[in-house]
Amino acid sequence: MTIETGLLILESILLVATIMLLLFNIREGRGRKNLLLEVERATKVLTRQEYFLSVTDSMMEAKEEVVGCITGRTPAGEDKKRTRDIIDTIEKLTRKGIRVGYLLPKFPDRLHIGYLYMKAGADIRYSNCLTVHNIRFIVVDDKIVVIGIPESIGEKEATKKGYRIPSEGLAMILKDYFNKCEGKISFSEYLKEVLAQTGATPRHLAQELQIDDEELEKFTQSA
Repeated sequence: MTIETGLLILESILLVATIMLLLFNIREGRGRKNLLLEVERATKVLTRQEYFLSVTDSMMEAKEEVVGCITGRTPAGEDKKRTRDIIDTIEKLTRKGIRVGYLLPKFPDRLHIGYLYMKAGADIRYSNCLTVHNIRFIVVDDKIVVIGIPESIGEKEATKKGYRIPSEGLAMILKDYFNKCEGKISFSEYLKEVLAQTGATPRHLAQELQIDDEELEKFTQSA
């Protein structure tokens, strides 16, 4: 074997080893990336879950009143259980005579949550005012505030996490925004507005919003 042949074989071995190392690094990099994505997803779920727990826990401390602005998006996946927990909390509070009121943005799909919360005993209003499109919060007994933070900018974006702030001053400011929000209308009024704008029948809208059509028909006939 000549020196040239030996060097060629050595270079070939080194080239194969280099390629194997590159493939291993690429594979390892993908694994790290997938791991980071999984951790990020888990963190989002936990912080969102903590937000809902903070909301329900704060509501259960109420003695007189809970009011707030919410997105009212139709729940999906795990949010269905969280929404059910809030509905159960509203029912418990209203049975005790505690007032619960929510302000939702004027989007037709928000009638679904409005209906469920109203059925549980909450006073539901809809509005196009700036506050309801930009801030997500509840105020408990003018003392405790829970503010929701969206995952990204946008009025339709899901709330990622929240902050519980015991502050009478902040509670007073946010409740003032809640009370002064212009153009507030009831569930029945907004329902009729949506029917008039879309030309849909109560039955078709009930199917779209996953609401009992007979129940929805009652609201269209109310004053």
